[in-house]
Amino acid sequence: MTITFITGANKGLGRETARRLIGLGHTVLVGARDPEAGAATADTLGARFVQIDVTDDESVAAAAADVERHEGHIDVLVNNAGVHGPFGDPSHLTGDVLLDVLNVNLVGVVRTTTAFLPLLRRSTDPVIINVSSAMGSLSATHDPSRAESGVIAPVYTSSKAALTMLTSQYAKALTDVRINAADPGYTATDLNGHSGPQAVTEGTDAIVTLATEGPGHRSGRFVDRHGEIAWS
Repeated sequence: MTITFITGANKGLGRETARRLIGLGHTVLVGARDPEAGAATADTLGARFVQIDVTDDESVAAAAADVERHEGHIDVLVNNAGVHGPFGDPSHLTGDVLLDVLNVNLVGVVRTTTAFLPLLRRSTDPVIINVSSAMGSLSATHDPSRAESGVIAPVYTSSKAALTMLTSQYAKALTDVRINAADPGYTATDLNGHSGPQAVTEGTDAIVTLATEGPGHRSGRFVDRHGEIAWS
């Protein structure tokens, strides 16, 4: 049975990913910072809750140790936890605001990946999925036909551009693990005030595809809900 650990899984894309993968037979570990929300989600879905704050080294290490004690390994890691940051004019943007977002969206992925790699490497088919966004794509954000071109979100877009490149570098270096990025698309979640035109189920299509495709697929892809798209 496939064991999948998902960060930020108490709501939005993370929760829906957990629900769908449980329905497909995965054993899902709901990772969340808030113990009450995380435990409630896990109970509702039929998962196990593991507390994790991806901005805190000790919390991430404790989460990995908890999983090692209970499951012994994982097969799929979904780095989903994310925050948005400010919209609009960046004239008054501060370094601290940027660092706070990067600490979740980028550095949190590094912390979690490093801590969980030993558990992944005990799997016969280890997979890492980083939930990125076409909001971090130069081509998408300059294409007037795409929704991404009309949004000014300097901190979020920068963090996702960095995450996409990080995924590419990990995929090149860690050849024993299948590592890809997923683009959910503009999905109605708390992150955007539920303004996206896609339902949360549509937004998890790419993540579920990457989590269930099985061996033989290559690393280093950026996949949207309609299939594979090029790094850009």
